[in-house]
Amino acid sequence: MSKQPVGGKVEVSVGFAADAGGSGLAYAAMHAGERKALLRVPFQVRRSASGQGREVGYGALRAVAAAVRERHAEAVTFVVADESLTVDLDERRVLPTSLTIPYVALRCALNRFVSAAVRCERSAEVGDLAARALAEVSLNVAA
Repeated sequence: MSKQPVGGKVEVSVGFAADAGGSGLAYAAMHAGERKALLRVPFQVRRSASGQGREVGYGALRAVAAAVRERHAEAVTFVVADESLTVDLDERRVLPTSLTIPYVALRCALNRFVSAAVRCERSAEVGDLAARALAEVSLNVAA
């Protein structure tokens, strides 16, 4: 699937991690019918104690959404293991001030699709992608 256009419905499993400085990495498995592609998407976030780590999910999903959009996907369901991310998006609850701009930026990225949904699922695939991202981020910190 690499950079080829993907029409129709796409499901994207996303795993991500970031270091203390905010350098992050997301791995995303795109599923479009019988086709599958693995994306490696670096991202950067501003870490904040008041964000309680939630800024990482916002930044990762925003970066992955942009990468998926480059492939001309129109109807996308993103699958993440971070329940706070899906609750923030579904319930539009009050956020710490440090998350306001990342939240708006993520909403804008999702609104570029004809339809976009984010659901929480702790599947083996999402767990494997997150473990892969964490391992690579940890190796970069150690180097």
